[in-house]
Amino acid sequence: MSEFFDAKLFGEAFITLFVIIDPPGIIPVFLGLTRGYPENQRTRLAWQAPAVAFAVIVVFAVFGQTLLNYLGVSVPALMLAGGLLLLLVALELLTGKATSPNEPTRSNVNVAMVPLGTPLLAGPGAIVATIVFVQRADHVNQIVALALAIVAVHLILWLVMRFSLGIMKVIKENGVELVTRIAGLLLAAIAVQLCADAVRDFIQAG
Repeated sequence: MSEFFDAKLFGEAFITLFVIIDPPGIIPVFLGLTRGYPENQRTRLAWQAPAVAFAVIVVFAVFGQTLLNYLGVSVPALMLAGGLLLLLVALELLTGKATSPNEPTRSNVNVAMVPLGTPLLAGPGAIVATIVFVQRADHVNQIVALALAIVAVHLILWLVMRFSLGIMKVIKENGVELVTRIAGLLLAAIAVQLCADAVRDFIQAG
């Protein structure tokens, strides 16, 4: 079995990506960003966001290091950019600007792509971790294990986001309002941590 599947690498990759992406932690952010959407649209976003994240992770798994080297972009720069983008989204959630589904611009924005798909799910941490695991995967059984780990994490993401719609029905409008503010606070903390880590890495590299 070990000839076709590296269970150790699968476990390491799965746990690492699960902790970084944090599927349970995405629930309040998803509820906040999709507040006011029709149920069928929220259901569609629940699978679109993991699909976008999966596509981004796969692209970086295959071309990540080459792409970053070609563009001359360092990992800290990627982290800082992701942190700033998440901070903008967090401020919208905290101020309530992201909870107006009737605004004309709302229909032109697919939150499954930005900020859910990336940089929240397929963010700098997940991208860097994927690139590191790809560099470790020298044999076919390790490549298979890594691929299955990535697929498994994104399947869990889809399940968590799909069934989070039931939570929305239970907590009603006032509960979603509270969850939205909490999500904004948590997202702001994540964004600040990303920026702080990026600045620290810049200083250490210098």
